[in-house]
Amino acid sequence: QGQLVESGGGSVQAGGSLRLSCTASGNAYGSRCMGWFRQAPGKEREWVATINSETGLSYAVSVKGRFTISKDNTKSVLYLQMNSLEPEDTAMYYCAAGLACYIVFSSYTYGGQGTQVTVSS
Repeated sequence: QGQLVESGGGSVQAGGSLRLSCTASGNAYGSRCMGWFRQAPGKEREWVATINSETGLSYAVSVKGRFTISKDNTKSVLYLQMNSLEPEDTAMYYCAAGLACYIVFSSYTYGGQGTQVTVSS
């Protein structure tokens, strides 16, 4: 059993910043790969970023240079620092964890319930 719980979402104006957190418990903690996905209304859930203990960090083109994924192993927390936010970043953000990194959310062993991010212009 394992669980992922996201937090840190909210409303912000364009150009602002937010930091999302994902707390892992049970077997989700220690997963080789953890990542962030997002889903805007009427759109497919899309990959944002992943962190892998062996291969490092990867980012979607749309967020590279603005978002930073990191992990605090002592606290079992995954972060997503989001800077220079744009209205197009508005979405529900989800955390995922598993044995390997994929760009499809359903391929992960564990997935959170999401936290809403709204960016106004």
